Amino acid sequence: MRAEYSKVLELINERRSQILASADNINVKGATYYVSESGDDSLDGLSEATAWRTLKKVSEAKLLSGDGVLFKRGDTFRGMIFAKEGVTYGAYGEGEKPRLYGWDKDLADPSLWENIDTDKHIWRMKEKILDPGTLVFNEGEHHSRKLIPSYIGGKFVCRDDEGKDFDMRREMTEDLDIYWYFTEKMTTQESKGEIFPIPDMTLESFGDLYLRCDAGNPGKVFASVEALPRRPMFAVGNNSNVKIDNLCIKYVGLHAIAAGTCEGLTVTGCEIGWIGGTIQHYLGTDPNYPQGGRGTVTRFGNAIEVYGGCRDYTVSDCYIYECYDAGITHQVTTFGKTFNMENVVYRNNLVERCVYAIEYFLDMLPEGDGSIMDGILMEGNILVDSGYGWGQQRHNKNTPALIKGWSYVNKARNYKIRNNIFCRSAYRMLHLVALDEESLPEMSGNTYVQYKGGMIGQYGANRKEEPEIKIFDEGAAETVERVFKDACAKVIAAE
Repeated sequence: MRAEYSKVLELINERRSQILASADNINVKGATYYVSESGDDSLDGLSEATAWRTLKKVSEAKLLSGDGVLFKRGDTFRGMIFAKEGVTYGAYGEGEKPRLYGWDKDLADPSLWENIDTDKHIWRMKEKILDPGTLVFNEGEHHSRKLIPSYIGGKFVCRDDEGKDFDMRREMTEDLDIYWYFTEKMTTQESKGEIFPIPDMTLESFGDLYLRCDAGNPGKVFASVEALPRRPMFAVGNNSNVKIDNLCIKYVGLHAIAAGTCEGLTVTGCEIGWIGGTIQHYLGTDPNYPQGGRGTVTRFGNAIEVYGGCRDYTVSDCYIYECYDAGITHQVTTFGKTFNMENVVYRNNLVERCVYAIEYFLDMLPEGDGSIMDGILMEGNILVDSGYGWGQQRHNKNTPALIKGWSYVNKARNYKIRNNIFCRSAYRMLHLVALDEESLPEMSGNTYVQYKGGMIGQYGANRKEEPEIKIFDEGAAETVERVFKDACAKVIAAE
């Protein structure tokens, strides 16, 4: 058993190395535009010698379907991109994948910080910033704990005790704690039957960032300080046939790749890490925190998300890690409308230390509204350590899973989960539930690696009652075959 477990660990390392060294896989039929650190946005971008320089230029360019935008390997670009219909985004040159980072600058600059409380070691960033999901120091050596109060009665109050005013100096008890303050723009958009003002969270909500740093000015203490700002890297929206290949996308506080109802979204060969954790809103409508009223906080952030209907959506050969929410997801709440998710393929990805490695749900009316997931394939993926990453700062700590389907209607057909490796989860490995039996995935050839006494998870229909959570014990192999109906499975105890 120990040799089998060691082999799984070797496969994880091999897959990671393969993806980080993957070759470019693009086919541009139209014009090709180049982007490099040494480029110039006033040039035409049509050759390496006349390359553009910024992501802003890429967003503003009048690209046509079939065009391609290639970023120079080894270079770093900052900001976000509004993706265009039918455009391919990839890499050119030699070396490491092009790095696309979320915030406009590295915060490891002493001139950016001023000390506002010597006794409490609290520093304020002199420039305003979009809400950061967290701060990451020295490329992942450390990260911040984010303090987020609710906003009720015209003031910030402690999230766990709404009767107590939030005092930043009192609450910043740990080194590298952060707090972001914003009240410059308020909204009275109704939620939960109430309309008192709350902070309005948009791509233009710039506030004040405070950081406790016991060792001194953070710009001197650390070689790099990266913020995860509340913006996506690729805002795909409803644009179809967008292709993203061989890019390194990191330090993004919203979704790294954010799509709505679309067709043909393809993401291949990418490294995507340190994603999410920003404030979605203060509307009190977090489905995982239903007792929270207006003014309470919902955080979010997935690596690759489709929210809405989709067709021909593929994510393959990507390395995804340290996401506040999901690594890969397709999801929608229909509110009685029809959203179909067709031909969705997740293949040969490595997803580590996300709260949900893969998440999906179709939250629809039990009596039906025409929506369905049809042709869902999860194959050859290695999903590792859900619930062990920084996303466990969340208040709902008992939800992580390697595949998270929640307990919605999840109407589906032609749904297959085969030949994957499920390796360790702090809670459920699998949460595979649907209203009816025929909507459950067909399981085959998967490998289950979990600590003894940990959870395998749930599999079953919940029209009558919620399926029982199964435990990884001496009978785990029999449980996987009988309950999860995976007759060709391999079951390995983690050490």
